[in-house]
Amino acid sequence: MGKMRQSYDVAFKKKVVDLYIKDGMGYDTVAKEVGISSSVVRRWVQHFEAEGIKGLEEKRGKAKGPGKGRPRTRPEDPEEKIKRLEAENEMLKKFLGK
Repeated sequence: MGKMRQSYDVAFKKKVVDLYIKDGMGYDTVAKEVGISSSVVRRWVQHFEAEGIKGLEEKRGKAKGPGKGRPRTRPEDPEEKIKRLEAENEMLKKFLGK
């Protein structure tokens, strides 16, 4: 089974970004200092530079709006849909006596 992803709060992420930006430390140095991967440090710095403090907020599980996130049901197979609609039509014809 895979590793669980660690979540960090915004204050911790900001501290890490400040070590890089204000203190002039490199990605690898900051990563070793706080015990995380340098790629994570790099990503947080990029997010902070692009979006400010909002870029450091947790984004997982927050998909909103139509077309975002995982579909609730699997899409219906076109052949199955045709069969279902034909069966509904037949049922309606019988119901209406046609």
